[in-house]
Amino acid sequence: MIIFLGVKVLIILVDAMGGDSAPDSVVNGCIDAVNEADGFEVLLLGDKNKITEILNKREFNSNRIRIHETSEVITVEDVPTRAIKSKKDSSMVVGFKMLKEKKGDIFVSCGNSGALMAGALLILGRIKGVDRPSLAAIIPTKSGKGLIIDAGLNTICKPINYYQFGIMGSIYSKAMLGLEKPRVGLVNIGSEEGKGNEVLKQAHALLSKSNLNFIGNIEGNDVMMGNVDVVVCDGFTGNVLLKFLEGAASFFMGSLKNIFNTNFRTKLSGLMIKKQVVEYKKNLNPEEHGGAPILGVNGLVLKSHGNSNAKTVKNVVIKASKFASENVLESIKKEFSNMEVEDVEQNV
Repeated sequence: MIIFLGVKVLIILVDAMGGDSAPDSVVNGCIDAVNEADGFEVLLLGDKNKITEILNKREFNSNRIRIHETSEVITVEDVPTRAIKSKKDSSMVVGFKMLKEKKGDIFVSCGNSGALMAGALLILGRIKGVDRPSLAAIIPTKSGKGLIIDAGLNTICKPINYYQFGIMGSIYSKAMLGLEKPRVGLVNIGSEEGKGNEVLKQAHALLSKSNLNFIGNIEGNDVMMGNVDVVVCDGFTGNVLLKFLEGAASFFMGSLKNIFNTNFRTKLSGLMIKKQVVEYKKNLNPEEHGGAPILGVNGLVLKSHGNSNAKTVKNVVIKASKFASENVLESIKKEFSNMEVEDVEQNV
């Protein structure tokens, strides 16, 4: 963060080489972000020549986008931990190091998910008291917006992990969604207290004894209905749930379009409610909700889909600015500062 004329300006570190269509989509998304929103600067990490070529085609405030050249790229084919350790001058590794050295306020990447997680743990490290970091994804719901945590990092979890996911998810929801007392629910195969395997039963017991606004077990249909604000689950379940919701939204909007295009009457009906349909489609569009933070590591990191387009990147960068402006990291550190994992597990 830099202070100019008494105004704080955030520095957003962006992995320009991460993603299926990088650096084009990443760089153009960053340009769109600075053209739309204020209060931050972007530092693009990657191949200077390729980035400059894209920048030269666009109009923007050149004082708000800078380049830090790197010579290596971590690809989706790379083995995560090996890549982090061997590709020292990759855009991802350099981004983590700069974040750790306080040369930026938050790091954004659309790159290799496994490498991003490995880099966050190896370079930034976990917050004291956190057993496992988690991925938190914002989704649209009937009542507004909700949060799925974990959305893909931990496929197998212990009871303590569900409990800690609930804590981190609540803190993030308060800051990013403006919820005073987020309702926390544990994904299960039934809403009754005794449902699920032994791990979920123990997780339920931990969450029930906590100071969280825990409403108990929830089922899949509760998520989109907005009956819960923080959806707690293991990463396998969370990722399947997230991708299912994205696919269902795409299927529904496609079906709706086909219905309106059936004949003259349906086309006329579609025109009459076009404004409402466009707004509804925007609310369901994953491009609008992109950017999931890795919570529990000692730094602010936002992960976006590998197939993110410029619009998604733009929204992620703007979200990164808001995320970095809140005290999420400090709040998590404070909440976990005196937590001993072993002691909590023994209280199940």
